[in-house]
Amino acid sequence: MVENKLNNIPTHVAIILDGNGRWAKKRLMPRNYGHSQGSKVVEKICEDAYNIGIKYLTVYAFSTENWKRPKDEVDALMKLLNNYLDTSIKTSKKNNMRVRIIGDKSGLSDGIQTKIKALEEASKENRGLNFQVAINYGSRDEIIRAVKALSQDLKEDRLAVEDIDEGVFSRYLDTGDIPDPDLMIRTSGEQRLSNFLLWQQAYTEFYFTDVLWPDFTKDELIKAVEYYSERKRNFGAIS
Repeated sequence: MVENKLNNIPTHVAIILDGNGRWAKKRLMPRNYGHSQGSKVVEKICEDAYNIGIKYLTVYAFSTENWKRPKDEVDALMKLLNNYLDTSIKTSKKNNMRVRIIGDKSGLSDGIQTKIKALEEASKENRGLNFQVAINYGSRDEIIRAVKALSQDLKEDRLAVEDIDEGVFSRYLDTGDIPDPDLMIRTSGEQRLSNFLLWQQAYTEFYFTDVLWPDFTKDELIKAVEYYSERKRNFGAIS
């Protein structure tokens, strides 16, 4: 496959990073090793996505439900996040990449919140790939938080009921100024959304692959983009 032959590149690709634990188990390694290797793949796919022509990439890294996992696994995931945040300002500047974290940041430690704020501020003027990482994210939680914020604006007369439409409501979501995904990829063979961007993916094309996330490569990304390119996207039409 040759990437310069691709056409109809999706503007925004969302990915559910699934299969890290199974990948590690197949190698008789602890689940945390799978998460560590999976995080390295994320860095490479960011570069590949931008080179292909994708402008926005959103990955599902840690859900609101993931807190229920064993404590040692949660601690390892938070350590990975901390390590990423420690180096991300330098990396984002080098790659001209804007990084934003979506999800309920108030549920994260003060130290992580401080690092997220610094990263988002430092990278906000970068004009390369727009990279969103969903951490402590659940779409139902996001929608409830949006409704509460909208309700507060109604209560304080900053918004009129008759002004509410899809566009207005969307601005209250974590992705308020980010276009909806054109393509969603889920690795590892699972075929469900797992509470990921439910509002935003109303018209998204879905691509499911049996490849476990640590084995996901640029070629696999191109396969997904080729699948998207071949789809007929006739919004509102019934055939």
